[in-house]
Amino acid sequence: MTTPVPPQLRVLFFDVFGTCVAQIPPVADELHKATQEALKSSSLDNEVRAKANEMVSHHSYHKKNKRTSSQTYDQWSSFAAQWNNENESFVSSGKDHGSVDWVAVDSQRITLLPKLLAQRGLIISLSDSNEVGPGSLFNASQLQNLATIWHRLPPWADTCRGLELLNRKFSTVTLSNTYNSLMQNLVAHSNIPFKHIYTADMFHSYKPDPKVYLGAAEKMGVKPEECALVAAHLGDLKGAKECGFYAVYVEREGEEKSPELRGKGIPDLVVGEGEGGFVELAGRLGIKGGE
Repeated sequence: MTTPVPPQLRVLFFDVFGTCVAQIPPVADELHKATQEALKSSSLDNEVRAKANEMVSHHSYHKKNKRTSSQTYDQWSSFAAQWNNENESFVSSGKDHGSVDWVAVDSQRITLLPKLLAQRGLIISLSDSNEVGPGSLFNASQLQNLATIWHRLPPWADTCRGLELLNRKFSTVTLSNTYNSLMQNLVAHSNIPFKHIYTADMFHSYKPDPKVYLGAAEKMGVKPEECALVAAHLGDLKGAKECGFYAVYVEREGEEKSPELRGKGIPDLVVGEGEGGFVELAGRLGIKGGE
């Protein structure tokens, strides 16, 4: 059951990774395409080539919601999810000590890529250094380019149009667990029309710490009850709701990190997967043209 939208609602804060931009599908797609290209090289180690062929031969196509232009690949999707999850573990280790160095988190994501590829036999690591050995699927330059995909993740199909509509009535603000310059670059790259860009590092903490939600509301000059968080992650929404925010759940395929929180009554408003995302949200919030 939907909780009525507070009439005093003025500011919509948005989680970004997974909610506004896709994560696992584009990472899997880029790795799959890069592997196909790398297989054209004659310099690959024979065992690396065999493993790489296996990674590109097992695939399935996204057919949900008629998104025929989108593809994911089973093994690379699994790899992308592991890559993201291991980085989340690095974040958690920082949380345990009461702080997170978000620039270090980004560097860790880049460091993880060759390690995870090496575990799958796709990278030959030189024993006496961190350099990539001959015969590897990717060289150091290619790895660096692939690792920075997290800086250029594409928006979901409804993100930009939905935000254009929502901007007619609300202040729209990012509130992401990352550092500000990365978020500035990501938003600019994808031309996502946010009015303000806030990130967790601005509040010297991380979601779901109340300092982030309450600090963001204070910085916008509004009360918590005048704010909503829009997110594809129930854990994030739980933290925001406990601070007095209205909780808007926009479901995104494969993005929920805490499925055990389903059915706990956390969201005040739910836009289900395949229902139109932010465009549908705009309509439900009374913005004409949002249906």
